[in-house]
Amino acid sequence: MTTERVVTIFGSSRPREGEAEYAEARLLGRLLAERGFAVCSGGYAGVMEAVSRGAKDAGGKTYGVTAEFFRAAVCNAWIDVEIRKQTWEQRLFELIRRGDAYVACRGGTGTLVELAVVWEMMNKGVVPGKPFAVLGEFWVPIIERVREVERGHSSPWGEARSRLIHPAASPLEAAEFLAAAFSISPGD
Repeated sequence: MTTERVVTIFGSSRPREGEAEYAEARLLGRLLAERGFAVCSGGYAGVMEAVSRGAKDAGGKTYGVTAEFFRAAVCNAWIDVEIRKQTWEQRLFELIRRGDAYVACRGGTGTLVELAVVWEMMNKGVVPGKPFAVLGEFWVPIIERVREVERGHSSPWGEARSRLIHPAASPLEAAEFLAAAFSISPGD
């Protein structure tokens, strides 16, 4: 019996098919599914749709965590299992709870909140040992700035002791990083 491993993906709802960010997220979903991961996202459009669509292209399983809070938003067509929550906060913590690993794609303030909450929960040991990658260079300056500020304090925190977030230059690098974290070989 195989244990399902779920990667929660955070990212913008804005990218559309035909745009580079959409294609990148779709490739990420496909590469994760090819390595045996199920994909969890916020279930709506943009990166969430693309990563789910990519996972389905490769025969993977997808989860979408949606919320009553977003009344006008509709779950995308590539979600196998919709998990409906009442509030935005419940949705966020369900996305985190479901993930055995995380990837933050480019996004806006919502994605920034998701990245920051996961990072802080990892830092405080609430979700220890879960691999976390950021895709591309978008979040790297923010992460480095926080690391720089924290290096100046006398008592190191979790991030200062070990790097909790791995910058991945490409979807392939992100998928390989996560596969290595779970000792998954190609074709497993």
